[in-house]
Amino acid sequence: MLATSTLSGVFGMAGGLLLMGALLVVLPVPQAMVAHGILQLTANGSRAVLHRAHVHTSALLWYAAGSVVAALLLRQVVASPDKAWVYLGLGLLPVLAWLPQGRLLLDATRSRHALACGVGVTVLHVVAGVAGPLLDLFFVRAPLGRHAIVATKAATQVLAHTVKVAFYAGAALAAPRDVLALGWLAAALGLAVLGSWLGGQVLARMTDRDFARWTRWIITAVGVLYLGRAGWLFWAG
Repeated sequence: MLATSTLSGVFGMAGGLLLMGALLVVLPVPQAMVAHGILQLTANGSRAVLHRAHVHTSALLWYAAGSVVAALLLRQVVASPDKAWVYLGLGLLPVLAWLPQGRLLLDATRSRHALACGVGVTVLHVVAGVAGPLLDLFFVRAPLGRHAIVATKAATQVLAHTVKVAFYAGAALAAPRDVLALGWLAAALGLAVLGSWLGGQVLARMTDRDFARWTRWIITAVGVLYLGRAGWLFWAG
């Protein structure tokens, strides 16, 4: 949790992608989704508070409107995806980072784009657990500095993880609970906040150019790892 929260504190993404895959190794899908949502709520919430002066308010409000629309649509869905399919989704997500940015022209500071971002990202969160690469498409061309990008993305993810936790909470609570696991979850919340602070220290020493370059390659490496994991699970049945 400390490592993944620090990574997200630097790049505004990638940490959640790693954490979701790690949780799926030891937990069923509903419990992994809820645990991931709670931990990421804490990490993103602390990051949003830490950089609150840089949050783009208009983009956040339009994103929130899209998130509400997605939540209403998701109320009609009751199935929990199989673990292999979740890994496949996690592995394919980084492909979005390599789409030609000059043709997409997505910008989270535009109201319609932020609304679409809220719908798409929230739905993807419920299906795959994370949506960082899709979220990044709406910010990579936005006229914002690295601090504003990290702050605004963190604020939007508080909403997305809230929807995810609400979606899977029933199934997760219906399963037998391990008290020790809950204790580890509580301890991880503190590490999430510490990781956000550490990531902020690194972010302050980076340039915008390095920020954009490293983000793409990190999530691509993680995606290749998850595609291999998905292939193994499908092969093993």
